[in-house]
Amino acid sequence: MKKIYDDEEEDDGCLLEDINKEPEREILSTGNPEIDKKIADGLPLYSMTLIEGENDTGKSVITQQIIWGAMKNSFNVDLFTTENTVKSFLAQMESMSLDVSQYYAWGYLRVFPLHVVGFDWDENDMQGILGRLVRHIERSKADVIIIDSLTLFSEYASTETVLTFFTNCKTLVDNGKTILITLHTYAFEEDSLVRIRSTCDAHLVMKKALIGDKYVMVMEVGKVRGARKTTGNLVSFEVHPGYGMKIIPMSFARV
Repeated sequence: MKKIYDDEEEDDGCLLEDINKEPEREILSTGNPEIDKKIADGLPLYSMTLIEGENDTGKSVITQQIIWGAMKNSFNVDLFTTENTVKSFLAQMESMSLDVSQYYAWGYLRVFPLHVVGFDWDENDMQGILGRLVRHIERSKADVIIIDSLTLFSEYASTETVLTFFTNCKTLVDNGKTILITLHTYAFEEDSLVRIRSTCDAHLVMKKALIGDKYVMVMEVGKVRGARKTTGNLVSFEVHPGYGMKIIPMSFARV
């Protein structure tokens, strides 16, 4: 009887320990410890992240870094890009010392260029494209979906069409997808941006800052779901061909 009682006591202790244990947070690492530190160790999985900023502020650079982190952590990625062809994308990754050509060759990374030169879009075409994009994401085996960028769609689709797209993406997130979307801030009315930001679980804002006589890229963390304190965190960096991202101390930067 004593033995049984001891076992029960041990079991109760284990149960209590399990209850008190903080649940492990599932994250998508960028593969860069300095950037991860600013966004609470990484972006949450099964979330929708908005990355916004003006031209040449590093939106694509951050998504490429996130792709690298996803590859190193054995996630499958689909990239829909209006910014690059497959060839130029792979070349850019290699120039940042983030060679993903083997992952691409084996099908772990798929790249879908969306910018069709010489094709005249209209609102009906764009609405159909966004609908097909949602269906493709739904059927895809990819864990992480990146759309870089949504600005092209905003030029031809109505605000309601774009907002419906974000709502549909939120449903896909609830079904196990991790989605990242970049856009140019200037392409949307402030009211639309507020509504878009509110649907997202994480929000990163890309800017430029002046250090001496040169500009560097700055990422400001607007919010990250589940993180205790990240709002307002800043990380500044440069991109050097053949080396990749170089973090610059923020104390030297003037935004």
